[in-house]
Amino acid sequence: MTSYEKVLASRGKNRLTAISYIENLITDFVELHGDRRYGDDSAIITGLGLLGGKPVTVVGIEKGTETAEKIKHNFGAAHPEGYRKALRQFKLAEKFNRPVICFVDTSGAFCGIDAEERGQGQAIAENLAELMTLKVPVISIIIGEGGSGGAIALAVADEVWMLSNAYYSVISPESCATILWKDVNKAEDAANALKITADDLYSFGIIEKICEEPQDFTIEEDREKFFNQLSIELQIKLNELKNIDTDLLLDNRYNKFRKIGKYEENSGFNMSKLNTLYRML
Repeated sequence: MTSYEKVLASRGKNRLTAISYIENLITDFVELHGDRRYGDDSAIITGLGLLGGKPVTVVGIEKGTETAEKIKHNFGAAHPEGYRKALRQFKLAEKFNRPVICFVDTSGAFCGIDAEERGQGQAIAENLAELMTLKVPVISIIIGEGGSGGAIALAVADEVWMLSNAYYSVISPESCATILWKDVNKAEDAANALKITADDLYSFGIIEKICEEPQDFTIEEDREKFFNQLSIELQIKLNELKNIDTDLLLDNRYNKFRKIGKYEENSGFNMSKLNTLYRML
């Protein structure tokens, strides 16, 4: 599949949403509502449950499947109260020493005027800051679309995993093509240039794992096999992360994100000469 074909697959009609992951991976799930500041947001589902018999905190961005559900969940475009609801759960997870699992599937945070008036940017920024210093293991899985700040607000994690046909980007290919070339039909070129697939991001060290997904999520046998494997891998990784000293866990998480976008000299270009030129100017 090409990069853009994977983008289209990530939005597919039969693709599983966060609720399906929670139902198939988490037992005894209890949903928690509200941010205790403004209200609840159906675009983000939070709660407590058991993974392999051990307690975890779960946060997922839910798009919905049928039209009525999509409208209810605002197509996965979360408001500030959704991110603050997630923040509340992060803090509770730290208080009760529960690891966090996030399921990310959004084209981006809601950008309406009401969301901006209620502090969308601040809500996302607070999540980034809190997750960076959260003293429990965090794993975030991009299960479909991973769009911009709306996605990374739940993806500052010890490990970021992606499904093989998911994407993770600062901008959608269509928006990028419209801005750069004034032509939405060049979305495929934009997808190639953005390097947004799981393979691309794994090669850059931005994600830690690619989860191979079944060709068709509607086939029950394939779907069951996929969730069984994912459950095992999550349990193994969370056990590994729990055994890491808290200070080292936080240092590793911080350094992981500090390295993203790091300039590496590999073309023979002499950076010291450029620095000398800047000083002369």
